[in-house]
Amino acid sequence: MKILHTSDWHLGQKFLSKDRIQEHQMALDWIRQTILDQEVEVLLVAGDVFDIGNPPSYARQMYYKFLTSLQGTYCRHVVIIGGNHDSPSMINAPKELLQILNVHVVGAASENIEDELLVLKDNDGLTELVVAAVPFLRDRDLRSSVAGETGMERIAKIREGIVQHFKDVADCAKKYQQEKVPILAMGHLYAKGAKASEKQNNIYIGDVANIEGKQFSPIFDYVALGHLHRAQLVNKVDHIRYSGSIIPLSFGEVLDKKSVYLLDFEKEKLTNIAAIKIPRFRALISVEGPLEKVKARLEKINTDRKGELIPWVEVLVEVEETIPNLDGELRDFTKEFWLELLKIRTKKQHQSLDKLATTVNLDDLTPLEVFEKKCDSEGEMKEEEKKSLVHTFKELQDWMVDREEE
Repeated sequence: MKILHTSDWHLGQKFLSKDRIQEHQMALDWIRQTILDQEVEVLLVAGDVFDIGNPPSYARQMYYKFLTSLQGTYCRHVVIIGGNHDSPSMINAPKELLQILNVHVVGAASENIEDELLVLKDNDGLTELVVAAVPFLRDRDLRSSVAGETGMERIAKIREGIVQHFKDVADCAKKYQQEKVPILAMGHLYAKGAKASEKQNNIYIGDVANIEGKQFSPIFDYVALGHLHRAQLVNKVDHIRYSGSIIPLSFGEVLDKKSVYLLDFEKEKLTNIAAIKIPRFRALISVEGPLEKVKARLEKINTDRKGELIPWVEVLVEVEETIPNLDGELRDFTKEFWLELLKIRTKKQHQSLDKLATTVNLDDLTPLEVFEKKCDSEGEMKEEEKKSLVHTFKELQDWMVDREEE
């Protein structure tokens, strides 16, 4: 059996006010062609199908069109879990209809843990794969608030809840070991030993170590994770992996090599894992340095003309003094170039300080980052107090998302 592990599609993403329709369609077309070329029988999508809970109509259309396009291919099953960017109700809404197409979705944690255990059958009705499809676990899925508990106590309960949830679903899967079929787990979280790209924030309060590789049950022949946008192993454990996003989602990911993982199974034995590189359909390029160096680099980008789509570029100009109309100068300089300037910033060396200061643009910050900066601006605050406030802010964000869905 051949299984393809993907995650973090983020359909409908706006990138500095630019949509990603062309890139996402090219990426989905590439995934479909890979399924055909590699004769893939099962496709996994480990969360963050969409970039926001209420994605634009074109993103939904792209999603459903792709799923229906798999009919008639080698792909017999698709398993999709909800991520922290996804609306659980939106992912789950067409559940019964998608099952007719052998597309299995788990948008949110269930009160009955066995609802997250998918037993997939072959054409003869025999079990051929078992998937513990664990979606993004929200705070309310993991613990109950207790008056007077500290921030560190909340963090500990969340971590314990995640570990216990995966243990419970593993216990449910044990009865299928005798059938000699692969048993997989899927999750959307931040695991200890993994590295994130720039601005890839933890989705729970506290440190990034929500679960360790050794805390996944040995019953799982492979653990397919989502949330981190960089393809990688967890704690150097070969069968626990993040596949990463299918396109670069920020300038902080320009150096990441995007890929998917192709798994080969002989009955329940995992015989091979191959990373298949995803083409870079549009280059995201960061250019930094003094103005003349920046201009020379922009000229080279224009000359190289790589990629199917015009590159998007951010520029960080190092200056000693403010340059009047720098934005206009650079845009005039590149107006005939094969590139588009999306962001222009300056970095100035202050004579009185031995450090660089960069102007912060609110458009570059998430609401959580703005809140954290506000906490920092309020003077000295104990770390535990700040963590407690940030946790409350995240709970409020979740509550607002729930209200929008009602």
